[in-house]
Amino acid sequence: MEAIKTSNLTKNYGKARGIVELNLTVDKGEFFGFIGPNGAGKSTTIRTLLGLISPTAGGAQIFGYDITKERETILRNVGYLPSEAVFYPGMKVKDVLKLSADMRKVNCAEEAKKLCDRLQLDTSRKVDELSFGNRKKVAIVCALQSNPELLILDEPTGGLDPLMQREFFHILRERNQEGATVFLSSHVLSEIQRNCTRAAIIREGRIIACDRVDALSKTNAKRITVHGSVDLSGLDGIRDRKDADRGVSFLYSGDMNMLLQALSTGDILDLSVAEPDLEEIFLHYYEKDGEGR
Repeated sequence: MEAIKTSNLTKNYGKARGIVELNLTVDKGEFFGFIGPNGAGKSTTIRTLLGLISPTAGGAQIFGYDITKERETILRNVGYLPSEAVFYPGMKVKDVLKLSADMRKVNCAEEAKKLCDRLQLDTSRKVDELSFGNRKKVAIVCALQSNPELLILDEPTGGLDPLMQREFFHILRERNQEGATVFLSSHVLSEIQRNCTRAAIIREGRIIACDRVDALSKTNAKRITVHGSVDLSGLDGIRDRKDADRGVSFLYSGDMNMLLQALSTGDILDLSVAEPDLEEIFLHYYEKDGEGR
């Protein structure tokens, strides 16, 4: 069964960029990544899926329910973590958590306590007094405490220190193993690479690639690092070149025989050939000549 399915989903803001004819499917039980820089359309997609804003054209379903006609049913099954959490001023953390649970008409006290203990969140403090990272923890507990079938997380780790980020992803992986679907929107590519099985890349409101993360990471380009002196002028297939004091590093997608011939004429102290990481591949998709790959 599909947890999320969009059909030419479009949100037009007029002159401002929205999303354009998004066709996306996320299967139930997937840990799915949604990649793109700020302004690419990630948050607009999420807000449209949740019925917080209305689509201009196209449509979408969550667990088979229409996002415009069956919004309340959808929201009962979804835990949403916005990129920036805002709470009523003057409330204590424990009151915010109870209000969130009461709105769902469920008792989440036991699960909320477990999550607060794991995230080291003091529920006796007022939300006004909390740092950005601790406010993010409050939002995480609000999203997870009801054990929803679908978690939609928009830039979830902003403000969290590395230890809390690690614990947060431990919790997400546990929930996913228990059957929950996770939709993770992020511009932190290492988060996607470590945790997601499939991912979509969005650029200027359009999805330009969607595949398994390991497939997205495959390319005929290699990261070449050379220590020493070598003349690479006239060699095709070099991009993302980074010169250093004693060598050079670059992505190479040209003829390996030509590269070896060029290297043989230089004074090479050390040479390494490696697969590029997801960040380098992501940047390749965002190049003008990489559009539509």
